[in-house]
Amino acid sequence: MKSLKELFRVGYGPSSSHTMGPRAAAQNYLARHSDAARFRVTLYGSLASTGKGHLTDEAILTVLGNERTEVVWCPEIVLPFHPNGMKFEVKMEDGTLVDPWVVYSVGGGALAEEGESAIETPEVYELDHLMDIMNWCDERGMHYWNYVDECEGPEIWDYLDYVWEVMEAAVERGLEAEGVLPGGLNLQRKAPRYYIKALGYGKNLQSRGLVFAYALAVSEENASGGQIVTAPTCGSCGVVPGVLYHIVKSRQVPRIRTLHALATAGLVGNVAKTLASISGAEAGCQAEVGVACAMAAAAANYSFGGGLAATEYAAEMGLEHHLGMTCDPICGLVQIPCIERNAHAAGRALDANIYATFAEGVHRISYDKAVTVMGKTGRDLPSLYRETSEGGLASLVNNPK
Repeated sequence: MKSLKELFRVGYGPSSSHTMGPRAAAQNYLARHSDAARFRVTLYGSLASTGKGHLTDEAILTVLGNERTEVVWCPEIVLPFHPNGMKFEVKMEDGTLVDPWVVYSVGGGALAEEGESAIETPEVYELDHLMDIMNWCDERGMHYWNYVDECEGPEIWDYLDYVWEVMEAAVERGLEAEGVLPGGLNLQRKAPRYYIKALGYGKNLQSRGLVFAYALAVSEENASGGQIVTAPTCGSCGVVPGVLYHIVKSRQVPRIRTLHALATAGLVGNVAKTLASISGAEAGCQAEVGVACAMAAAAANYSFGGGLAATEYAAEMGLEHHLGMTCDPICGLVQIPCIERNAHAAGRALDANIYATFAEGVHRISYDKAVTVMGKTGRDLPSLYRETSEGGLASLVNNPK
């Protein structure tokens, strides 16, 4: 498995696969052709289908330049390796195209070339199944974060500290920002209202209302192009910080324990990324919000003192009960139903934590098996339910001109 730095990426929304990935690809290509006068970029499949709503072209043009770059949209062509394909070419003065580079945005901001899992990124973790990691930890009397420390080294904690700073800042900005989100749906931000309303309720309702508000805050920041952390993607970036911010504020959890919880969540997300997918275009929203819920559930369980088995069960439950969820963003925007799904998944993550605690971690289906099923389910989903905005809820609303 790759480093958690490959999973928790700091960047700007609204989409890790459709915005952050293409931006990174453009930067890589520009580094190879810094003297080129003109470029042509062809977007395929899901990148072309929902790219305008996800600001894919803007992300590329910001790097390569509006005046010298031609963007071609080919939603009807889906390259066999991955739905999020793109081709970069240098356009010569006579119109000929040279040095084609086909690359794929495979989720979470990561890039891959055909037949490869990722571009020039080393394998950091020897184990890639959560059960194997659990056994490794159990034999040594350790927890999941210890395996992260063993494989990544002490420098990972500085990076996770930075990740948490960005997550906290996104929550706090989102709680203060009001107005309408960009994109044409005229969707009002809800986080500030939910936060104020939650404070007026008794403790039980207040707790759940605050979790909703925190998750909404980050998701709305993402939808407006703000700085967030992929956890594991932009479209699902509100779940983990929403849950952990609530735990920190309500329980006064020490910062180092929050970083350990983030590392635990990272392992859970990394396993899903390695064994299946975290890309909505490849496996539907189960791969994004479902995995985010699993990550947050595991982080919460660790934060509340859960053991290895209970934490693994919480993660499994968070993913299992999102199996089959389609990715059907209305108008290709990461807003409806994406933002609301983040809030509900945050609440469900806390429920999974409680349920796993009562069960003492005893259950039949492992997280690894749930991940495998998620990957197969994603491949079985028709393409119109995988981030093309052609099916599901997206089919009820016409795309804005």
